Amino acid sequence: MASISSNKKTGRRVIQFIAADGRRRSIRLGKVAMRQAEKVRTKIEDLVAASITGHAYSRETAEWLRDLDDTLHDRLAAVGLVEPRRRATLAAFVDEFIAARTDVKPTTLAVYERVRRHLLGFFDADLALRSLTEGDAQRWRLHLLDKGLAENTVRKSCGVAKQILWDAVRHRLIAQNPFEGLNGAVKGNRERFHFVSRQDADAVLEACPDAEWRLLFALARFAGLRVPSEVLRLRWRDIDWDGSRMTVTSPKTEHHEGHGSRVVPIFPELRPYLMAAFEAAEDGAEFCITRYRDPAVNLRTQLHRIIKAAGLKPWPKAWQNLRSTRQTELADRFPAHVVSAWIGNSEQVAAEHYLQITDAHFDLAIGGAEALQNPVQRAAASDGTEAHGRQRPRAKTAPCASVRKDAAPCGNREPRPVGQRGLEPPTSPLSGVRSSQLSY
Repeated sequence: MASISSNKKTGRRVIQFIAADGRRRSIRLGKVAMRQAEKVRTKIEDLVAASITGHAYSRETAEWLRDLDDTLHDRLAAVGLVEPRRRATLAAFVDEFIAARTDVKPTTLAVYERVRRHLLGFFDADLALRSLTEGDAQRWRLHLLDKGLAENTVRKSCGVAKQILWDAVRHRLIAQNPFEGLNGAVKGNRERFHFVSRQDADAVLEACPDAEWRLLFALARFAGLRVPSEVLRLRWRDIDWDGSRMTVTSPKTEHHEGHGSRVVPIFPELRPYLMAAFEAAEDGAEFCITRYRDPAVNLRTQLHRIIKAAGLKPWPKAWQNLRSTRQTELADRFPAHVVSAWIGNSEQVAAEHYLQITDAHFDLAIGGAEALQNPVQRAAASDGTEAHGRQRPRAKTAPCASVRKDAAPCGNREPRPVGQRGLEPPTSPLSGVRSSQLSY
C-alpha cells in the first residue's frame, strides 16, 4: 500500500511506497489537493503491484500514463515504476520516419520531403511532439492555403502529416494524433479536366519530333497508360502482336495483390505508332521507349512545347488528361469493370478523377434520341404519338377533299356518339358479341 504525507507549512504532498526490491520510495507531487493526490496514489499502487507480480497494470492506469505530463512521468520512471519516456521533437521524428521508409518509391519519398518542408516552414524544428494540438494542425492547414497551394496539394500534405503522426502514436510518443481531424482525401478537380479530341491528338502527333515521342503520346492517349511510370517500363517482349495485347507493369498499383500488371488491348488507333517505333528501334532494344528514360527529363514540359508547336493551348494535367480522355471514350463502349481493368484503376477512382462529360454526350442526348429508339418505338411515334403517350406536334394538313377526291366532304361527316362501353375493346364477357353489334 502507498501512503500520502503532507507538509502542513508548504502544502506539498509526497506519496511513499515499498518497491519490488523492498526499499521505500517517494514521489513528490508538489502542491496538489488531497483528492488529486489520492487518485495518483491509486495508480501508483497498481503500478507497484504490477512490478511485484509481473502482471500488466490495468487499462485505466495505461490510459492515465498515456496522458500524463512529462514531469510526473519522469518521477515515476526515476523510481522504476515505468520505462523512461522517449523524447521526440518534430524535426527529429519526421527525419526518422522518412529514413525508415525504405519500402516506398522515390516519388513517394519526394512527397514526404515536401511535407517535411511544409511542416518545418511553420513549426519550430525542436517543437516537442507531445505539445502539438489539433488547433496547431488546423492553423498549419490554413497556412498552406494562405501560401496559395491548391486544395488537393494541401489535402495530400495533410494526409501525409497524418500518416507520420500515426507512426508516433504507434511508438507511444504521443497519446493521440493531432492531425487526425484533417481531411487528406484528394478530390477530383473538374475545372482541370480537359477532353483531348481526336483532331487535337492528331495535330499533336504530327508535331512530335520522332517515332518514340509519337509512341509516348499514343500510349497515353489511345491506351491510357501512366506517364512516365508505365510507359518507361513497357518492353518489346510485353507486346503480343498476334493477340493484339500488351502486358503493362504498374509500379503505382503493384503493392495491391494481383495488380502489379495488367493486360491491355493494342487498340487500332495505337498499333501504327507501336509498329513505327518497333521498326525504328535498334536491334536488341529491350524497352519500347529508350531515349527519354533519364529521370531529369521533364516530359510534361516537353509535351507543352509540342502542344504549342501544334498550334494548341496546353491543357491542365498534360498526361493525366490523356488517360482521362481515353477512359471516357472506352466507358461509352465497354462495361465499367472492363475499362477499369484496362486503365488500371477502380470504378470509384474513375468516377471521381477520370470520367468526363463531353459535348458528344449532349449531342447524342439531344440529336440522337431518334436513332436510339427501337423499331416498336419508331412505329408508335410514326402516327404522331411519342413514347409515354405524349402527343407530338402535327404538321398542318390539307382539307379532306384534297386527300381523296372520292371521299365525302368533311362537312357531311356527322359525329357519332360514343357508346356506354367507351373506347376500350370488349372484355371476356362480351367476347361472343360481334363488333358490328357494339357502339363506338
